[in-house]
Amino acid sequence: MKIESLLDDLRTLRDRGALATVEAREDLGDPGTLGGLRNLGGLRDLGDPTRAHGDERARAEAVLALLTERADDVVPALLAGVADARSTATLQPVIRILALIGPPSFDAVLAAWRRGNVKDWAAGRLLGAFDERCADRYAELATDSARGASGNGFAGLVRLRTDSDAGLRALVECYAGHRPAPYKADDYALLTHEAYRTRLRVLRRDPAASPRTRRGAMAALVAGGGADGLDARDRAAVERLIRVKIVGETPSAPSPQLSGWWLAVPGPSYEGLFDALGLHHRRPITCAAGVEAAAGRDIQVPVPDGDGAAQTVGRVFVTPELDGWRLVFGPYDLLIGEGWEDMVETVERVSRHCAQAQLFFVDDAGGSDVWFVAEEGSVIRQYAAESDPEWEGDPLPWETLAVDDPDFDPEYDDAPPNSGTAGARTACGHLSVDPDMVGSGTETRGHGWLALTSPHAGHGAFPGVLPL
Repeated sequence: MKIESLLDDLRTLRDRGALATVEAREDLGDPGTLGGLRNLGGLRDLGDPTRAHGDERARAEAVLALLTERADDVVPALLAGVADARSTATLQPVIRILALIGPPSFDAVLAAWRRGNVKDWAAGRLLGAFDERCADRYAELATDSARGASGNGFAGLVRLRTDSDAGLRALVECYAGHRPAPYKADDYALLTHEAYRTRLRVLRRDPAASPRTRRGAMAALVAGGGADGLDARDRAAVERLIRVKIVGETPSAPSPQLSGWWLAVPGPSYEGLFDALGLHHRRPITCAAGVEAAAGRDIQVPVPDGDGAAQTVGRVFVTPELDGWRLVFGPYDLLIGEGWEDMVETVERVSRHCAQAQLFFVDDAGGSDVWFVAEEGSVIRQYAAESDPEWEGDPLPWETLAVDDPDFDPEYDDAPPNSGTAGARTACGHLSVDPDMVGSGTETRGHGWLALTSPHAGHGAFPGVLPL
């Protein structure tokens, strides 16, 4: 008798509702006979469930009962057999059997991982095998102080779509501390927001709950439902806290070290950029929150009278005035577009509203390095590393030209007279402000703004916690 045949029996019974605890998701392949299973991972003396007589249900239940009964022997041997596994495919037969055994397997995998007998990547695959019988175990794991462990716990809760008191406690505990949320915690908060919102609001106001717990409940509400998840009292408190934080904060800006883009406009005329970029619902924000928001997810919102159509909406961070300039960060595709013409049109449009505008775009992985300077609606100087020609417009006073470089040899080297030497990361420091250099030494005026790319959504619709 083939193992695959018996496990197919288990699947059939599960599908008929006769064996509700069985969840067999993965393909076992064909490891051979039950004798092959007996030897898998060094197993011996597993017994022989083929001796069970009767219908398919009896045979399937015999396999399941034997695996569960001998879990203390079976699971460690299975794990030892894949200790050196290098791919998920190698783990699949073991994953299938662990899933059938259920909670005892979960406990054994977790113990082996904590002892270092299971690699981190393998633990993630193995712990992703279990069904609703392990829902509370996933919730308990989600409260583990190790972010990798808690991330696996939340991944399990998300996969099972678990709505339970244990899951709610795990979510509150996750956000009660001051460490970053683990993997999948935000997804779980979003998934369960409707189910948990009322209970979290009650917990938030519970005088018997500790300040830590009430803080965690508030953060969980924001993570899942944005500021709209809070009641009016908490929303007012957050707005007051933002105003207090703004006064003494050290300025910061998103870093373009890996890839990024930003606009710069003069501080005295920056108000024009809100109309130029079609921004809505601006409100004061700290730099810390603005940096986080600008890198966050866009959302989909229904268009009023749009017959069910949805619109993508993103958040835009306008910095305080930094050494005389305001910088703009946000979703590139929603603010700029896709092509080269979109970049030119955007920087010229903003310059018409703000007298001058600069646009910078860097992408180390893709090799892009671009900057523009536009005044009163026209680009006066631009550089693009992948264009031909690279340089257009007259050189600016601060630029070092290629022909003036000490290593330039006019006899052998060729360069147009307007070719410079500075890419975007150097040019921004001369033209306005280098985002990577913003800090305690930067002269700051005013405060930052957080705005939206559409009037059809409010700030509260964006899930996720922003540091203030």
